[in-house]
Amino acid sequence: MPLPSGLPVVDHHCHLSPTGEGVRAAARFRSAGGTHLFLATQNYRPGPPTTLDAYREQFETTFRLADQVRAETGVVVYPVVAPYPIDLVAATEAVGLAAAIELQRRALDLAGSLIRERRAVALGEVGQAHFPVSDAVTAGIEAAFRHAFEVARDVGCPLVVHSNDLDAAGFAELADRARAAGVPPERVVKHYARTRVTSTSGVVPSYLAKRDLVREVEHDPAPWFLETDFLDDPRRQGAVLDLATVPRRAQAIAAEGPDAIERLRRPFVDSVERVYGFEPVTEDRSTP
Repeated sequence: MPLPSGLPVVDHHCHLSPTGEGVRAAARFRSAGGTHLFLATQNYRPGPPTTLDAYREQFETTFRLADQVRAETGVVVYPVVAPYPIDLVAATEAVGLAAAIELQRRALDLAGSLIRERRAVALGEVGQAHFPVSDAVTAGIEAAFRHAFEVARDVGCPLVVHSNDLDAAGFAELADRARAAGVPPERVVKHYARTRVTSTSGVVPSYLAKRDLVREVEHDPAPWFLETDFLDDPRRQGAVLDLATVPRRAQAIAAEGPDAIERLRRPFVDSVERVYGFEPVTEDRSTP
């Protein structure tokens, strides 16, 4: 069964780069049936930003990419901005730990102001290191993570978290951190979730759209998302998943019959409404 024209097909987390495929990748997404992208910022130059102006330029690059994708493909793009937590590792070597922590805090504040201006929809990626770092750097990353929760609370926006894989206990700990900061767990998204966890304590998983994992989670009640974490890095072609993956998964589920369309509404409509507070409106996908 083809996807109905009014059903959004949403990749909840991807990256695009002006030095990668960029708009061409978004066009492939559209051609496969995709309609909406949550576009997470990334470092577009070698090495992490070491000044606030460098972060400002990074975020502006993300907004320019979003505008270009909208204009040239018709895909709806929701930018997600924040300093990447791992930036603190290299920034510490460049400017020292104290200055690197302060830069992360100021960049988080900048991201929060852009979300207030409705130029972005969420704070992300924020969180923790996914590889061993020194105790001092770990403490700095944790300090920045705490500040991210404070910014999300004050702005009233969702928080997209980068971390190691989480089990039920890890989701519970993340939910406790959110509540302690005054952020509802239901506004916290664990991106790059690679295994199904039945008890997430209210935190919302964004599942990597691998075929077997999609089959595991497609019957779960909302909220949950599907994502590719497409990197758009010519040096790492094939890393994570291709941007056309989510619409291909949606086509496979839709082929199961009319009841499957309602299952697709859970990640693509219901979850967006519950976490972000808006409906992902879709034009007829036959238009460019």
